[in-house]
Amino acid sequence: MNKITISNKKTIDDALLEASIELGVPSSEVAYTVVEEGSSGILGLFSKNPVIEAWKMTDEEKAEKAAAERRAAEAEAAAKAAEERAAAKAEEEKAAKSAAAEAERKAVAEAEEKADEASTPAADDAKKEDNARASLSHEEIESRITTFLNEMFSAMNMEVKLTFSYDDDNTVNVDLAGDNMGVLIGKRGQTLDSVQYLVSLVVNKGKEKYVRVKLDTEDYRNRRKATLESLARNIAYKVKRTRRPVELEPMNPYERRIIHAALQNDKFVTTRSEGEDPYRHVVVFLDKEKKSF
Repeated sequence: MNKITISNKKTIDDALLEASIELGVPSSEVAYTVVEEGSSGILGLFSKNPVIEAWKMTDEEKAEKAAAERRAAEAEAAAKAAEERAAAKAEEEKAAKSAAAEAERKAVAEAEEKADEASTPAADDAKKEDNARASLSHEEIESRITTFLNEMFSAMNMEVKLTFSYDDDNTVNVDLAGDNMGVLIGKRGQTLDSVQYLVSLVVNKGKEKYVRVKLDTEDYRNRRKATLESLARNIAYKVKRTRRPVELEPMNPYERRIIHAALQNDKFVTTRSEGEDPYRHVVVFLDKEKKSF
C-alpha cells in the first residue's frame, strides 16, 4: 500500500482532493489519516496547513466503506419511518379525540332535547311509564353500548370487537379488542376515560337506577393500576428520605383513589387531594401523628 503525504493545502478537503489527483482515483476511493490538524493562527499569522497521509483504498476497505454507508442509509430510513409512524399515530389520536368530542356533543344535545321534551304533559306521561321499569336488562345495556360504540368506531374507520361481562346487575365491563388500541387509550388513558364517560351517559339515559360502566382494552386498567401503585411506593420513599411533601400530576378520581389506597397503611406518610378538576392532584407528605422516625 503506497502512501503519499499532503501538506500544502489549507484545508483537509483540499488536501484530500490533491491526494485523489496524485493517486489518480476519485476522492471517494481515497483512504486517509490526519497526521496533523491545521491551525488558522492569530489574525492570519503563524497559520499551519493540515497534514494527511493518503492511499488508494483496497477492495476490503471499499467493501467496509460501502457497508458503513449502507448501514447509515438504513438507519436514516428507519428513523424516517419511525417519524412517519409517530406522525400517523398523532393523527389517529387527533381523529379519536375529535370523534369522542363529536360523540360527546351529540350526547349533550340529545340530553338537552330530552329535557325540553320532558316539559310537555305527554312527555311526563312517557317518563312515568319509562321509569316504571327503572333498571335495564343485560340485553338492553349491551344493545345501547353496541349501537353507540359501533357508530363511533365507524366514524373512526376502526373495527373493534366488544366483549361484555358483569360484576353484578349494576356494573357492566366492556372489553375492546382490535388493531391499534393505543389510539383508544390515549395519553395516560384520557381517551379511554372520555369514551367510558360517554358510554355511561348513553346507558343511563332516562333511567333512575344507575348502571356503572367499566371500559377496558388490552388489560390497560390493571397495567395502569400496577404502575400507579409502584409510583405511590416510590413517592412515599422519596418523602421519607427528604421529609418533604411531593405533589403528583393531576389525575382523575379513579386514579387518585388508587394512590390513596396504595399508601393508606403506610406507617409514615399520608395523602390528600388538592385543587379543582381537571387539575386536582394527590399530595404525599409525612404524617407526624402516625409515627416518628
